[in-house]
Amino acid sequence: MLLAFKAKIALAALAGFVTPLAVTPLVIDHGDAALDGQQAMVEIAPGAMDYRLPGEFTRDGRQIEAPRTKLQFDRPLSIMLHQVSAADYQRCVDDGACHPMPAATAVRADRPAVQVSWQDATTYADWLSRKTGAHYRLPTDAEWAFAAGSKFKDDGLALDSDDPSVRWIARYERESDRDNLSAALRSFGGFGANERGLLDLSGNVWEWTTTCFDRSAIDAAGRPQAQTANCGVRVAEGLHRAYVSDFIRDAKAGGCSAGLPPIHLGFRLVREPAAPLARLRGQLDRVVTAAGI
Repeated sequence: MLLAFKAKIALAALAGFVTPLAVTPLVIDHGDAALDGQQAMVEIAPGAMDYRLPGEFTRDGRQIEAPRTKLQFDRPLSIMLHQVSAADYQRCVDDGACHPMPAATAVRADRPAVQVSWQDATTYADWLSRKTGAHYRLPTDAEWAFAAGSKFKDDGLALDSDDPSVRWIARYERESDRDNLSAALRSFGGFGANERGLLDLSGNVWEWTTTCFDRSAIDAAGRPQAQTANCGVRVAEGLHRAYVSDFIRDAKAGGCSAGLPPIHLGFRLVREPAAPLARLRGQLDRVVTAAGI
């Protein structure tokens, strides 16, 4: 009955009819073996999109706008309907695997877990994978952008200058011109659904991705010459793209490389398709564990 009800909610989201009160928690406390079945996921069909690469790009030693490229996704992408909730994240904390959220955080099933670092998010993904036997992980920036569809904002600037401060000011002014978002967290669905049925993209929660901050040098033809990856800084996507140190839990206190920092840091996960044998093995392992064998 519960799974059938959650299936109706997911269908309503895909149809664009979700309201803040219509979404149930991702995880219901019916035992670890049920965790995987309780995840509210949306499967996105294969497709293509135009995408501006993340990171910093230079040509002849001068900073330039990141190039655009065409992305092709050849297999479906299964991603959470909304961000991981505070109540779901607290289960990992109670299990001794995750770092606690701030003491003032309301542990609610209808609100996202926030003030979590990239390290916290990957720890939760590993914990959920162990508990369910499925493989959960953070999305790449490209996957997040593909899932976000029209909610993904191109952060390119119509400005080219030899003075990096001019570019920084232009980016800051562009972000400042956007609607001022309240810091108050809303119930799931409070920022609406995109055309793919995903909730609350580009609201007031920025979502961690696995993508590192790269510095790339390209030649006049756009061919890469050198690349330096800084994986201590990761891409967080929301109302705009941000680069945040992986240990930062509150970006307002620092960690954003340029422009306005994210209001809240949260995350949603991708679930990898399991091979039939691996899924069967996971089910058997959970049966054995439950039986105490």
